[in-house]
Amino acid sequence: MRTFGLIGGTLAHSFSAAYFTKKFEEQQINAVYTNFPLQSIGELNELLVQNPEMEGLNVTIPFKQSVIPFLDTLSPEAEAVSAVNTIHILNGVRKGHNTDVAGFAASIKPFLAFGMERALVLGNGGAAAAVHYVFQRLGIEVWHVVRQLSSQPRFREMTYGDVNKYVLKACHIIVNATPVGTWPSVEERPKLPYSYVSTGHLLVDLVYNPPTTEFMKEGQAQGAVVLNGLSMLHNQAEESWKIWNSNQR
Repeated sequence: MRTFGLIGGTLAHSFSAAYFTKKFEEQQINAVYTNFPLQSIGELNELLVQNPEMEGLNVTIPFKQSVIPFLDTLSPEAEAVSAVNTIHILNGVRKGHNTDVAGFAASIKPFLAFGMERALVLGNGGAAAAVHYVFQRLGIEVWHVVRQLSSQPRFREMTYGDVNKYVLKACHIIVNATPVGTWPSVEERPKLPYSYVSTGHLLVDLVYNPPTTEFMKEGQAQGAVVLNGLSMLHNQAEESWKIWNSNQR
């Protein structure tokens, strides 16, 4: 039986297992998809020893970057963003991919409007790096909002305290690429001056559980267009499936 799975920290409420299990049942694919919660990424080698039939893995928080040393090669997108969310194992070779890039690009393009030339990306982790890469390809200027400035920043950064009405007037796209507001901490939201958000803004939350986060509700209250991360997840999951079915033995 073809075997796939997900590695990460807390996986009890993950999207991938339910998505792929349903896909396999509906399309009568003889395959299984299993969650593999890990305490540390160092457990990956033993996991693969115990599951020699493994063809592919998805990777989620907090291992999208720390998994890279355990791989043999990277796709151009994964190398560019220094983050991996999909691993393809073929003839013993582990190749890292980043399908967040394609997933985010497909989900956001229909919502981009004329004049949206600058974006604020909340966070600077693996998901934020994928978002940054997409915006760069689209010619959109990006600033990352972080709690504390990095000593050796990969991106242009500002703190949450730096975000004021002038920043929000200039940046019409805001993407929450942090876990803030996800289940079970559904009452939380990024600390922003939402009163300066307008009908000309697009607020994108990569969180998908709950479907409408407090971040999105704040945007809706100001008349902004809002989008959650579910369409991105569907898109990136299908990209993973394409990768796992390429160059089959």
